[in-house]
Amino acid sequence: MIRRILLALVASALPLTAASVASADPNPVTAQDIQAADACYTWNRTLSQGASGSDVTQLQIRVAGWVASGENLALDGQYGPATANAVKRFQAGYGLTADGIAGSQTFNKIYALQDNDCTPIHFSYSEFDDNCGANNFNGGRVSASTAKENIRRIMWQLEALRHKLGDRPMVVTSGFRSVSCNSSVGGSSSSLHMYGQGADLGLSSSPSQCQMWSGARSAGFEEILGPGYPGHNDHVHVGNKSSRFWSAPNC
Repeated sequence: MIRRILLALVASALPLTAASVASADPNPVTAQDIQAADACYTWNRTLSQGASGSDVTQLQIRVAGWVASGENLALDGQYGPATANAVKRFQAGYGLTADGIAGSQTFNKIYALQDNDCTPIHFSYSEFDDNCGANNFNGGRVSASTAKENIRRIMWQLEALRHKLGDRPMVVTSGFRSVSCNSSVGGSSSSLHMYGQGADLGLSSSPSQCQMWSGARSAGFEEILGPGYPGHNDHVHVGNKSSRFWSAPNC
């Protein structure tokens, strides 16, 4: 029923919507694509520079880890040059035509990479919600829903990092922490973990610590701490924030 309703809406919107017409895209989104699309989220138009809206934001979340070294992609719903370049890198990384236009091939690859809760296939919320045994996203510096959404962005960045490092498994040892949990484990009073904006990758990960630390620099993370930084010899910490701080003296 939902698919039929969606198709009806798309059919009525496509003829007059300029953003839905991307003549440069050799693989435009069609009604058939939408009908066969994903249970998590379905894009109903081809996206390219100049487009805006919540569907652009959803795309940005999924390509947030495909940025240049030191770059952080804004989730602002505006399809500008930064988003187009991230899409190009995503496309190139998965063997697609790297034109920066998000059409059916790009969306189909995303659909193949995500589970029904919109998380990437190699990561799940259960890896990030231990919260000192509470198994939830409650008690942090932001609401549980905001923390969970922040974690979803991190998961997609880690999915990109994992692919760039040869699709080798990475083990999350710490994700979200409530204020009390963070205090009990000796976390910083300003820890990103309390916002759902930080994650730790442990020694049992297949890539080495230095490989993960180095790779994270081009996966959109602004906070990256690793071997040689106090308290980080047994894991690599990655996080999202407004200013950059990278340190791993032993790498």
